[in-house]
Amino acid sequence: MLGWSLVFFIVAIASAALGFGGIAGTAASIAKILFFIFLVLLVISLLMQVLRGRPPRL
Repeated sequence: MLGWSLVFFIVAIASAALGFGGIAGTAASIAKILFFIFLVLLVISLLMQVLRGRPPRL
C-alpha cells in the first residue's frame, strides 16, 4: 500500500510541474487546433463520399 501511495505522489508531483509550468496551456491550445483540423477533414471526407454517390457511414 505504501508503494502505491509513493507512485501516486510521484504522479501528482509530475502533473503539478507540467500544469504549473504552462505546458498544460500549450497542450490545450494544440489540442484545440488538432480538433478543428480533424473536424474539417471529417467534413471533407463526408462531402467526398456524398459526391461519389455513396451514403456516408458514421
